[in-house]
Amino acid sequence: MNFLDKRKIPVLLRKFKYKNPQAFLYIASTIVGLIGGLAAVFLKNLVHWTEEFVYSDYTEHYYIWTIFLPAIGILLTVLYIKFFVKKNISHGVGKVLASISKQRSEIEKSNTYTSVVASSLTVGFGGSVGLEAPVVYTGAAIGSNFAQYFNLNFKLRTLLIACGCSAAIAGIFKAPIAAIIFSLEVLMIDLTMWSIVPLLIASVTGALVSFFMMGENVTFSFAVFQHFDKTKFPIYIILGVFCGLYALLFIKITRYIESKFEKYKNIYVKSILGGLGVGLLIFIFPPLFGEGYISLQNILGRGFPKEIMNNTIFYSEANSEAFFILFLIGVLFLKIIASSLTTASGGIGGVFAPSLFAGGILGFTFSRIINASKIINVSEHNFALVGMAGVMSAIMHAPMTSIFLIAEITGGYNLLLPLIITSLTAYVVKNKLDKHSVYTYNLSLEHKLITHNKDKAALRLLNISKLIEKDYQPINVNLSVSELVKLIPLTDKNIFVVEDDEHQFIGIVQLEENINLLLDKNRHEKLLLADIVTVPPAQIEPNDRPTKIILKFDQTNAWFLPVIEKGKFIGMLSKSKILHKYRESIVESSDD
Repeated sequence: MNFLDKRKIPVLLRKFKYKNPQAFLYIASTIVGLIGGLAAVFLKNLVHWTEEFVYSDYTEHYYIWTIFLPAIGILLTVLYIKFFVKKNISHGVGKVLASISKQRSEIEKSNTYTSVVASSLTVGFGGSVGLEAPVVYTGAAIGSNFAQYFNLNFKLRTLLIACGCSAAIAGIFKAPIAAIIFSLEVLMIDLTMWSIVPLLIASVTGALVSFFMMGENVTFSFAVFQHFDKTKFPIYIILGVFCGLYALLFIKITRYIESKFEKYKNIYVKSILGGLGVGLLIFIFPPLFGEGYISLQNILGRGFPKEIMNNTIFYSEANSEAFFILFLIGVLFLKIIASSLTTASGGIGGVFAPSLFAGGILGFTFSRIINASKIINVSEHNFALVGMAGVMSAIMHAPMTSIFLIAEITGGYNLLLPLIITSLTAYVVKNKLDKHSVYTYNLSLEHKLITHNKDKAALRLLNISKLIEKDYQPINVNLSVSELVKLIPLTDKNIFVVEDDEHQFIGIVQLEENINLLLDKNRHEKLLLADIVTVPPAQIEPNDRPTKIILKFDQTNAWFLPVIEKGKFIGMLSKSKILHKYRESIVESSDD
């Protein structure tokens, strides 16, 4: 038997799925991890090849014509999406969360490659964003489509989505632990033995693929040269406060710029304007180019931080310490604008890399100012690394991911304590001032945000429209009660919906409440429906959220409530049906 026959492998796996489902899940997570790792490696190389092709020998010498290159890249991205993809693929992590929350973890097959192509055009031409969000979306699509191919249920589809995301993150950073925590913290996957083993398999597989194909070097590799001085922990708290405030500013400016660009109806004008803005910023401040990791290495890896000003119009001022600090502050705040312009104008990328870049600059600048004061001496290298974790923690609302990512890429855990101090401080400050992360804000506005709260998550997964009973035939309010009695044997309903001559909802007649009256002909013979109709204690609107609907049932103690749209009766909602579906949702989304 030829086990490499691609037609036989799926058949063997299907048989294996039923004979040994646990082993099948481990095999599935390995395959998803392998493909997710390959996707990460391919994307990194594709961006590198694009940069080499576009900039050739000029990547360190930004001539005036390079101002136009980001605009070209964003325009190509927009054209690719408009004519080939034909769907919105921006905000990749948000799309993953939405697919879990509202699409039952089903992602289209085309998303296994569309984000890779689009982001390579955006970042390869100089767009000031990261590759992590697109590759996370790609990994999620790989996991979802594998699950759909084998007809796996919602719970397993969600788990394999997380496996694909973990593999992609591990492939990008070679940090499998941080990749797992990302799925648990950002994608909100439950931490159980049932879920942790497949996630471990997928993330380790993705990291190994990246190691074998790209060597030992990670995306940016630093070592901790100085140990944590415990007497200086208050300074790390202060750094955390600055990181949280910067993250708040980052998200507020991003939302503002994106809202302004949404007003442009012409996608080509929008992409050209935003791209030219990014190109101009890169021309003046070259560290804003692309992901920014090269600039971080210049600051931290070579011992000559002022090299970051090389090939800029400010090079002649490099010897001035004050000007150097002002330059870094300028880079710090203009990174927000460059990143926002890139995505708002139609480019594809994420804030993962910009948050790490900005955090590194913020931590380094903060420590540089402290050392310049001559009052106390701190490690600029360590503060830069901790700052990276702080800003990332606050922007993404993912303190654990940021802590372990920086710990892994530094090759040790000597900075674990300051990483925890700064990351948690930054997260608390940002969360206090703004409850939503960069990923969850838009989802919360659309009520598509799934949470760690099983109760709320199950409610959000409910499709209320499918639970509306529409087989009610409204009757006119001017009908006599005697005519109603004649209709009772013709239906199995114990509720009659009453409307006026203009088909506007009036109320309901419940048979149980009027049984004595209906059985006594002498009492009801001269009565009309208007005499016995009652108004329900509440009404449901078609766009009401599940949580609001349940609240209405709880407050009124009703078991049936009408669904009304602009005064017209749509159908009836049963509390018992909602609770039954809710229970099914809990069972389906819970771990074995």
